[in-house]
Amino acid sequence: PVPKGPIALREPSRFRLIGHSQHRLDAAAKVAGKAVFGIDIQVPGMRVGTVAACPVMGGVLRHVDDRAARQVPGVHDVLTIGNAVCVVGDHFWAARKGLDALVITWDEGVNSAVDTQTIYGQLYDALDGPAIVAHVKGDAKGAIGNAATRVEAVYQQPLLAHAPMEPINCTVLVAPDRCDIWVGSQVPARARDSAAELTGLAKDQIHLHNQYIGGGFGRRLEHEYVTQAVQFARQVKYPLKIVWTREQDLTLDRYRPAYVDHLIGGLDRDGRLVGLSHRIVGPAVVARWAPQALLPNGVDDDLLAATVETPYDIPAMFLDYARREAPGVVTAWWRGVGGTRGVFVVESFIDELAAAAGADPVAFRRRMTEGKPRARAVLELATAKADWGSPLPAGVGRGIALQYVFGSYLATIAEVEMTDMGGVRVRRVTVAVDCGHLVNPDQVVSQIEGGLIFGMSAALFNEITLLHGRVQQENFNSYRIMRMNEAPAIEVHLVDSTEDPGGIGETGTAAAAAALANAIAAAGGGR
Repeated sequence: PVPKGPIALREPSRFRLIGHSQHRLDAAAKVAGKAVFGIDIQVPGMRVGTVAACPVMGGVLRHVDDRAARQVPGVHDVLTIGNAVCVVGDHFWAARKGLDALVITWDEGVNSAVDTQTIYGQLYDALDGPAIVAHVKGDAKGAIGNAATRVEAVYQQPLLAHAPMEPINCTVLVAPDRCDIWVGSQVPARARDSAAELTGLAKDQIHLHNQYIGGGFGRRLEHEYVTQAVQFARQVKYPLKIVWTREQDLTLDRYRPAYVDHLIGGLDRDGRLVGLSHRIVGPAVVARWAPQALLPNGVDDDLLAATVETPYDIPAMFLDYARREAPGVVTAWWRGVGGTRGVFVVESFIDELAAAAGADPVAFRRRMTEGKPRARAVLELATAKADWGSPLPAGVGRGIALQYVFGSYLATIAEVEMTDMGGVRVRRVTVAVDCGHLVNPDQVVSQIEGGLIFGMSAALFNEITLLHGRVQQENFNSYRIMRMNEAPAIEVHLVDSTEDPGGIGETGTAAAAAALANAIAAAGGGR
């Protein structure tokens, strides 16, 4: 029976699981190598295929000479669809050798004229054109016009790849009355629906066996590789495992968009921010992925993350958005989503405002968080743990990023050293986290650590560039992931909170670039 009257909730002091670190149930299987990922799938009678797709987005297959490929030992079939060729073998190596023997002619289409500057050119052109008003608070333009000091900056952020350790793969068996798919997907329902549409089968005839994912980061929110695998598998009568090469994985990714942001801030005579104007230029990922989620005015709400809701008291703000879709690539969500753009831009600009005011970056932020107790708390905790203000050697600097993203507050302090060769070595990263009521503290720490490594890899090393419509980065030599000997000491300090739980899996990634950029500037490396 339903109890009458108010129900007393259990006091946190009596929790047995919530708030106490627990081992992940899948950890033992992963450590022992027993966990099955998509790439590990073995099905009786299965053969393995690997794919060459048109290297220019939107291009199609014109002709393939497969005579040499069919002579490679272990090669069974050469299959084609509109924009790709698949060589099928007894195992991956046979398929790969067969793929290398193909002579392919592509019709690359109009996107063969696209290069990196094409993309950035249209972004910069939109800085002075029409835009959609996304947020207004007070009279920002008036406040800036009457300010004692005006600060202006433009920030450019690159296309970025997901680069998961496990390359794209999908295993499919198509029969007259059912279709089985073995894949690691972040959106199994979408993958199932796509397969149903392709095969003409009902959704309940599609049996999708979801597997562990060897790195998602938003890449496996896409399902075009499942669609591709089903198209190839329909042409054969055996289970077909498609495994992309690393080169295909990087050059045919769906990329984190490139953005350009223009910010203008006004400071009063006491060095306080009185008004902020901000224009965002870039694609709207949600318009392709979930168009129904666009705001009524056409703004992608994800782009407003860490930009409208910030950890600061900002008296007046004007924000507008000029949508420009990147030619020649498909853009997608990337770990940290809108927060990766917003935190980098806002926190870099806060540091530039502090410099214009002649203020210490932390002291400047303290003044702006007087009405934000949770933001102030993580700021004070991080600065205390990172020894902010203590002397540093020449060429070493500390930088801070304060953020409110996914309902969680983070203060991140990076300590970096400029090397003799002009490079950057990250010595230490200190993070204070208030994500509300902690469920599994150790998992929070591990998510912050992993997110930081992912974000630092992108910030320090990476950019996707195009030449004649082709992505230039093909493997981990040209699209680098931070290595073990490069990883800094990471300290994560958790705030004991009774607030509602916030998100944590993407917040570390969002923090990385801004903290690093501010630290590099402090170390004398420029901005």
